Amino acid sequence: MVTLFQALMLILDVIWFVMIAHIIMSWLINFQVLNLRQPIVAQIWYGLSNLLEPLYAPIRRILPNTGGLDLAPLVVFIIIIILQQALRNNAGFFYGFA
Repeated sequence: MVTLFQALMLILDVIWFVMIAHIIMSWLINFQVLNLRQPIVAQIWYGLSNLLEPLYAPIRRILPNTGGLDLAPLVVFIIIIILQQALRNNAGFFYGFA
């Protein structure tokens, strides 16, 4: 069970860092530091977008339209924090103390 706990925490941490990379890259693209006409930048951008879109799409359908402001990443961050905290609070179950 310890392995399951560690695997779930690792998955949530990886999603967290991929989201951070995607958000920073979106800022750099919007401030024209990076250019999507560069092949490597475009590949990384579309790869990260394709990885995260299954997480963002259901939340975007629920949230109201806010124009140019995308709140889906914020909601996913909050969900990840809640899941990590729930796992930590129930770590005793995974370690066999319950």
